[in-house]
Amino acid sequence: MTRPVAIRPIVRYGHDDASSQTDQDLVAVEAPMTVRVQAPTGAPISLGLFMRTPGHDDELALGALLAEGVITDRSQVHTVDVRPGTAVGPDEPDAGDEVIVRVTADASLSAITGRGSTATSACGLCGRLHVTTLDTSPALASSVETPLVSAATLMRIPEQLRRAQTAFAETGGLHAAGLCDADGTLTLVREDVGRHNAVDKIAGALLAQGRLPAHAGILVVSGRVAYEIVQKAARSGVPLILAVGAPTDLAVDAARAAGITLVGFARGGRFNVYTWPGRVGNISHLSG
Repeated sequence: MTRPVAIRPIVRYGHDDASSQTDQDLVAVEAPMTVRVQAPTGAPISLGLFMRTPGHDDELALGALLAEGVITDRSQVHTVDVRPGTAVGPDEPDAGDEVIVRVTADASLSAITGRGSTATSACGLCGRLHVTTLDTSPALASSVETPLVSAATLMRIPEQLRRAQTAFAETGGLHAAGLCDADGTLTLVREDVGRHNAVDKIAGALLAQGRLPAHAGILVVSGRVAYEIVQKAARSGVPLILAVGAPTDLAVDAARAAGITLVGFARGGRFNVYTWPGRVGNISHLSG
């Protein structure tokens, strides 16, 4: 399996335009991975080609299947077989890494039949999830007025995530997602060149560990929040998303419909609450 970080030669320039030197730099790895789903009968079905940062590939596959609605519980997964590709040269990405997920007969393969595609690192499986399939969780909606976390705790979480981003510290080129509990303790961190992939790795880890639905969890992401990330959080039962960046309008609307508290621009000791502010301490209980 390829490391998440690679070395590449560069020419480094300083403040003086006439001054340069040859050097080496650490860069984030972006490599292809195919996910195939095998039911007890029939031929394997391809979920598509993922462009991702290697590492926790089994979790990425499980998280993607959860997001697609193929599986809802670890009991629907028999095995996850990670097959590294053959490297084409030193420090080169693996060619054709593959993950085969063998599922039970009650898995919903119809959700992906005939929908194979390429998932770029920019957006994971963008466009694969239809807006009309957004899950609304009664368990989340019924608890929207219950404070889950203090404002002070939310302000501390982004820096905790930043300190836990080991590969980002080396390359500056990776997104991160994490799961915190209500007191702000960071219990899971995953990095990937694709922000959607990082969230899928968190969801896949939770599913593999039997921790779904994560009704007491806080999903924290290092970038912006689009619709698909809200969908992934809803599938995982996460009641609160905390983002360093901005949400899109569709993400806000989706979070409101799903009963998820959406917090954006969480940096510099400030943040904005876009939906269901009743979960955040020191904020008046308002409707979504």
